Amino acid sequence: MTLFPRVTYVGKEVALLPTTALFDKPTALPESLLPPCLIATGARAAPGMGDNPLRNRCKARPIKGMSFLVVPVRIAMKLRLWLAFTAAWFVPLLRADKVDDVVAAQMSKRHIPGLSLAVIEGGVIVRTQGYGVTGEKGSKPVDVDTLFLAGSISKSVTALGALRLVENGKLSLDSDINGSLKTWHLPENEFTKNKKVTLRLILSHSAGITVQGFEGYVAGGPVPTLVQVLDGLKPANSKAIRVDTIPGTQWRYSGGGYTIAQQAIIDVAGEAFPEFMQHNVLRPLEMSASTFAQPLPKELEPKAATGFSAIDEPVPGKWHIYPEMAVAGLWTTPSDLARYVIGVQQSYQGRSNPVISQQMTQEMLKEQMRSDGLGVFLLGKGATRRFGHNGRDEGFDAFMIGYVERGQGAVIMMNTVDDSPAVARITDAIADTYGWPDYDRWRPPAPIEDKDPTLSAQIRTLFDKTRTGDVDPAMVTPELAARIPANHAKELAKHLPVLGPVKSMALVWQGNDNKARLYSYFAECANDSVVATFKVEQDGKVSEIWIVPQ
Repeated sequence: MTLFPRVTYVGKEVALLPTTALFDKPTALPESLLPPCLIATGARAAPGMGDNPLRNRCKARPIKGMSFLVVPVRIAMKLRLWLAFTAAWFVPLLRADKVDDVVAAQMSKRHIPGLSLAVIEGGVIVRTQGYGVTGEKGSKPVDVDTLFLAGSISKSVTALGALRLVENGKLSLDSDINGSLKTWHLPENEFTKNKKVTLRLILSHSAGITVQGFEGYVAGGPVPTLVQVLDGLKPANSKAIRVDTIPGTQWRYSGGGYTIAQQAIIDVAGEAFPEFMQHNVLRPLEMSASTFAQPLPKELEPKAATGFSAIDEPVPGKWHIYPEMAVAGLWTTPSDLARYVIGVQQSYQGRSNPVISQQMTQEMLKEQMRSDGLGVFLLGKGATRRFGHNGRDEGFDAFMIGYVERGQGAVIMMNTVDDSPAVARITDAIADTYGWPDYDRWRPPAPIEDKDPTLSAQIRTLFDKTRTGDVDPAMVTPELAARIPANHAKELAKHLPVLGPVKSMALVWQGNDNKARLYSYFAECANDSVVATFKVEQDGKVSEIWIVPQ
């Protein structure tokens, strides 16, 4: 792990090299990692770089006797400069890298094999970095070019393609989507009699369409066509995509809707979905490493990370195949998704519009229903408005966030599924390091009034016994008692024993599930914390336990 990550600064990848010493590797220093006095050292630009952006932006006094040369990384690599000085006098001038520390801690605690991130500052990518490994132990390290499945962030990228077709007059935001579908049609029913499904409703998850998400298909096994997915026909492993609520009356997340959008794009564009997205979105945004191709082309497989569905359990075949490409099929890198974020930011400001116009981008980032825009979720207000999305495919998690007007943002991708707040804590570290305003930091859930402390005491005893695999059968249903030993031998053995003894346990939520009661507790243990949810039946016995690391 390098102390000084290579970065792209003002559209160019640069290395900042001290002329009084030699580096082991050419090193790119983003301005945000340098103290003001170091930025103002009178660094001079190398040929081809133009004016030195670091010097032009600095206002502090230079350090006497220190001089730096800003050169393109490709030139610095050719110079083969070698490290010949100690950093004892230099490192104290640098800001401590909280991001690296938090990433390392979360990867160790949450058993994350590999992770990659990109940070946006001032409308440019200022940091890209890989951590961990692409597969099982002994596999190659994750680097900035490692490919990950983006999960539902695919929807955000797809939305740009759909909106481009709207501006070209080939799709309509507010007309019946069936008017654009040729290969397949969405069946009409009593819910669509007076209100039709439109692209706007689909992109904002308010079209009343079924099927929340998709599992994907094991590599090498049967994979359905898109029409088979739409109709829920074998070998599809999901139900038919239909309307079961009056369109526009409620928000409900629907991957099924984006599958319909994928078919509409294919029908009106007259070309395969991956090719359309490549020509109309990925290439204009310079997302050169990305592809919607499913399965992943053979020539790209060496660059792809292996997904992990659980600790030390790689996904069979390394990853799943997603014919629902618009929903979950994008292979990409944090750097490329950062280019997507920058592209949306610049398009919104009218500075660059290679895919859609400023007016359409503003429509995209307008709230439609429940903080949902067109393809992205919206947070904050005014100058701190943000857009983003998270993503999950089998064995992969991803997160993307960008400020609408400030030119800041980040992307994090990993090759495992992780229900803990690891991504939230890493994002918090980025927000602290790069000075994001009004960013909502992760906080543990707040306790609520506990009206049944006797029950809570019993549940605490059950949790502690579950942690050690010694559960009293009288406290749980026979079905759960039969499952706990097997589960403990597998997943529980990997997570719960390392928590340590329970220090405190507070009720944070309660609700109902039919006739059963649900209780969620925030449990602080000696080594970690979790939210544990218990389903209590009418006879007082626990039938289900869900445990999420915090």
